[in-house]
Amino acid sequence: MANSLNVAVVGATGAVGEAMIGILEQRSFPVGCLFPLASERSAGSTINFRGKSIEVKRLDEFDFSSIDVGLFSAGGSVSAVFAPKAASSGCVVVDNTSYFRNDPEIPLVVPEVNAHAIDGHDGIIANPNCSTIQMVVALKPIYDAVGISRINIATYQAVSGAGKRAIAELGQQSVELLNGRPVSPIVMPKQIAFNVLPHIDEFQENGYTREEMKMIWETQKILGDDTICINPTCVRVPVFYGHSEALHIETREKITAKAVRELLQAAPGVVVIDKCEPGGYPTPVSDGADCDGVYVGRIREDVSCAQGINMWVVSDNIRKGAALNSVQIAEHLFKSV
Repeated sequence: MANSLNVAVVGATGAVGEAMIGILEQRSFPVGCLFPLASERSAGSTINFRGKSIEVKRLDEFDFSSIDVGLFSAGGSVSAVFAPKAASSGCVVVDNTSYFRNDPEIPLVVPEVNAHAIDGHDGIIANPNCSTIQMVVALKPIYDAVGISRINIATYQAVSGAGKRAIAELGQQSVELLNGRPVSPIVMPKQIAFNVLPHIDEFQENGYTREEMKMIWETQKILGDDTICINPTCVRVPVFYGHSEALHIETREKITAKAVRELLQAAPGVVVIDKCEPGGYPTPVSDGADCDGVYVGRIREDVSCAQGINMWVVSDNIRKGAALNSVQIAEHLFKSV
């Protein structure tokens, strides 16, 4: 990527938008001009990029005709209105919301898994859910080697997945409780500090939450295989950054833990930390937060299932689960620029 590109970041003042801007700088993405965009409420504030202060502009007044790529992370209702407008102006949109993910005409992409799908875009590319991204990065090498018939997954998801207000609520509740004062949840449905909530997003008619159903729909779409049976339980935990997942999979052919370990050690984007000793496994605080990798440990054969493999997967939900994945898509889009 030699030539410069004009880049717009929609939702620039949010947690993911801020991470996108930081990652563009860290990875030396060939930004010619950066245009941070937000709602009227946040417009007029400034962000720092490459040592310069740049004013945040109003999204509803912005002309995308000079923009090469737009990284969107301002909510599904915003993307529903402005992503098609940006795409019709010639801007390629990488959308981090759930709005376009289930559209069969729009690619849903994790570059380490299905970068080939990028070529089929018609102006909009969808970024998957954070919990789905780290799971499919870890499972893709196994899927390619022996197939996967079933996935049972329990997630342990950080509050940053619910945005800045949720981060603040966990911090404030922790302070109040440690000082012997009561708390009243505002962002979360129940107290989140020193607690776990088996509820992320809206409940569906089948008893699963929408977050859980996203993992089913998105995994099948990304891997191009709707025969995989997926059974998720998504849980919010009192961690600021970094999602964790306990994965229990059934493969179509038998594979050993040793073979899985070797596959993952050679896989792009994966870091294996797998020793049967205290601390010989990844955690969101020590390994996931503010790092780019998908960390895998506790790899073992399932004692209850002849073709079962268990593993523990950790990644920063704001970075790889959102901002980094979006920038990686943009890098693939313009790799020949």
